[in-house]
Amino acid sequence: MNTLKNNFYFNKSEPNKSCLLTLRDIILKQDKNITETTKYGMPCFCFKKKMFCYLWVDKKTEEPYMLFVEGEHLNHPELEIGTRKRMKIFRVNPNRDIPIKTVKSLLNSALDLYRKGTITVK
Repeated sequence: MNTLKNNFYFNKSEPNKSCLLTLRDIILKQDKNITETTKYGMPCFCFKKKMFCYLWVDKKTEEPYMLFVEGEHLNHPELEIGTRKRMKIFRVNPNRDIPIKTVKSLLNSALDLYRKGTITVK
């Protein structure tokens, strides 16, 4: 991990730090074509160089969340669109066990948009 990425994760206090690092690990293990970079000060995950997911912490609730770039194509009762038109978020309570099954399912649904050509990649 480079310094900028380290700063994002390691500047967080517990339990957010552990939660975000675990989410990062889960995301990176979903597909060999996933890479991590930083965009807008956030960890950004790309599939074949196309952004598909970010990690962030809500400023009001201080809860971590995963933001799905093409969230408008995803249907799940726990995804929130808020005021966004295209993206949706999935909140993760850092004080509870991470719902790994749900997280992996959402990630694979998002990745399938790219794998199956709904969203084109170069």
